[in-house]
Amino acid sequence: MPTDFINNDLSSIKLTQYSHGAGCGCKISPKVLDQILSTSLAMPDNDKLIVGNHSKDDAAVYDMGNGTALISTTDFFMPIVDDPYNFGRIASANAISDVYAMGGKPILAIAILGWPINKLPPEVAQRVIEGSRSICKEAGIPLAGGHSIDSPEPIFGLAVNGIVPIKNIKQNNTAQQGDILFLTKKLGVGILTTAEKKGLLKEGHKQLAALQMMELNKAGEMLGQINKVHAMTDVTGFGLLGHLTEMAEGSGLSAVINFNKIPFITDSLKYYIDNKSIPGGTDRNWDSYGHKISFAPDVNIDYAKAILADPQTSGGLLIAVAPQAADEVKELLLSYQLYSETIGVMVAQKEIVVHVQNG
Repeated sequence: MPTDFINNDLSSIKLTQYSHGAGCGCKISPKVLDQILSTSLAMPDNDKLIVGNHSKDDAAVYDMGNGTALISTTDFFMPIVDDPYNFGRIASANAISDVYAMGGKPILAIAILGWPINKLPPEVAQRVIEGSRSICKEAGIPLAGGHSIDSPEPIFGLAVNGIVPIKNIKQNNTAQQGDILFLTKKLGVGILTTAEKKGLLKEGHKQLAALQMMELNKAGEMLGQINKVHAMTDVTGFGLLGHLTEMAEGSGLSAVINFNKIPFITDSLKYYIDNKSIPGGTDRNWDSYGHKISFAPDVNIDYAKAILADPQTSGGLLIAVAPQAADEVKELLLSYQLYSETIGVMVAQKEIVVHVQNG
C-alpha cells in the first residue's frame, strides 16, 4: 500500500483528484478523432462485418452466419465520481450501453484497469471492480476477466460482447425523414459533476448525476425488436448535439429539436451555468460541430449550448422512430420508467444539420 494511506481511512480518498479528465468528458473531440481515424489504407472487404469503421456507430457488429450477429465494443475512462464502487458501476453501465444502443443483448464483459499503484492502494481498485461486478450482475452477464496496467491516472472500463438477431440491429445512420426523436435520460451530468469538483453542488443534487449514470439502458434490447425504430445511439461524450449530428449526417438528413422538450437533470442547471460550472469538453464539442447548428431567435444560445453540448457519461438512448410507432415506443419507455416525450423530428437534409427551436 502507498505509504500516504497506511494510517488513513481509505474512504477519504477522492478519485477525481487523481485524473485530469472525468468520465466521457475524457473523450477526444469529434474533430480531432476524425483526424486520427482518417486513413488512405484500403482494408480488404469482409462480408461478415455488418458494422465497422465505415460508420460512426456505437459498436462493431459481425455476422455469425445463423441469423445472429455478434456485437463487440469497448469503453473506458477516468473517474467521474470520487467513490470507487460507484466509479466501477458507472464505467460499466456506460460500456454495456453500447450493446443496448445497437438493439442487442449483452452476454459477456472483461475489465480494463489502469491503476497508479504508487499513488492509490489496491484496495481502492478492488472496490472499482466490485462496483463493476454489481452492474454486470444487473445486466445478467459475467465479468469474466480482464487486463490491468500500472498507469499515471486511474482508468476503468469494459470490453463487452453482445448478440442480436440481424433483423433487430439498430444503427445511428439509418434514420428516415419524418422520424420522431426520443431521448431516454436527462441532460446535465457534465455540469453537475463539474459543479461538484468546484464545491458548488447543492446538497440536494449530490447523488443526481451518479444515480442516473448507473442506470442501465436495458430498454435498448426491446427497442431493437420494434421494426419502425429506424435508428438508435446512446448520448455520451459528444453531447446530445454531437450524437444527433452524427445520426443526421450519417442518414443524409437534418434534425429539428425543441429545447423546451429536452429533459434536464435538475431545474437548477442555469444556476450552475451562470457560475461557470461547464466542463472543458463542452467547448471542445462545440468547436467540432458548432458551425452545423442553428438556433431560433427566442432561444438563449449560451444556455442552450451549455446543456446540449454538455458531455454525458452513461447517457440515455437517442431514438429515431417512424410516427406510426411513436405510441408503441412511448409505452415501452414508460414501462422502464424512462423519459417518453418526443424532443424533435428528422427532416430533409439542409445546410444546417440541427436546428434548435423553443416550440
